[in-house]
Amino acid sequence: MRTNPLMKRQPCFLALLLFFLAPGLCAQPLPAHSPVPGGVAILTVGDVSLEKPVVSFNDRPVLVIRNEGRWTALVGIPLNTKPGRYHVNIRQGKEARALEFTVSTKEYPAQYIKLPKGKERYVSPPPEDLARIKRERKILGKILSQWRPTDQVDTDFHLPVRGRLGSPFGLRRFFNDQPRNPHSGLDLVAPAGTPIKAPADGIVIDRGDFFFTGNAVFLDHGQGLISGYFHMQDIAVQPGQQVKRGDILGTVGATGRVTGPHLHMNVYLNRTKVDPELFLRRYLHANK
Repeated sequence: MRTNPLMKRQPCFLALLLFFLAPGLCAQPLPAHSPVPGGVAILTVGDVSLEKPVVSFNDRPVLVIRNEGRWTALVGIPLNTKPGRYHVNIRQGKEARALEFTVSTKEYPAQYIKLPKGKERYVSPPPEDLARIKRERKILGKILSQWRPTDQVDTDFHLPVRGRLGSPFGLRRFFNDQPRNPHSGLDLVAPAGTPIKAPADGIVIDRGDFFFTGNAVFLDHGQGLISGYFHMQDIAVQPGQQVKRGDILGTVGATGRVTGPHLHMNVYLNRTKVDPELFLRRYLHANK
């Protein structure tokens, strides 16, 4: 039997052909399976030969994509979740069922930060700042409630900025020795003015100057996967703008509650803050 020369030279030819003919049969890079508080549980919820299931966790819709011939759910686990057994609810056609998964313990270290003189208001905000914070919480709640149905979602995030890895996600934080909310994202330390690039395709939900985050941009990547970029110096995008991976969102700065220039990146799933390193792990390793 004669061998097709194209097949001989292109060992991945069949894989590529399958990718274009049946995208759900091929693997796409997923975030690391990390079923801990602040992590992401990767759950198989059905076969792609069946209709796409609707999945929810804590009464919130969950991102579902095709991967290697299976419907795969990416469940964001809140930082305050206690270890134990939990479940997602699955509806597929007329069938309704629950799928259990276990959340394991994870202890996050403490971090003590001394804010410079003139930044004390970020530790104990005066009444006018408290009113602003209350207004901004409503805006942020509206941002995180976005749900844009999409066929597939790119979860293989590239680094938004080349910089030194700073404070990781989940640190129990003390500002001027006063306990505050845990660190909600990942810090990448880079000089002011360094370009910040979109890690994946998305739509700009909103941009603005917020009390704690300073200049910020929020991207909608589809199905409740949202990323945020904080403490920016300049913003180069507008709400509603479509961006591609690598497009410039703005530049690194030191606005809001900071001690120096850096990019703080948040990632949200099902309205839950999760560890961005789970989405960036391949490129963080290459950046070291």
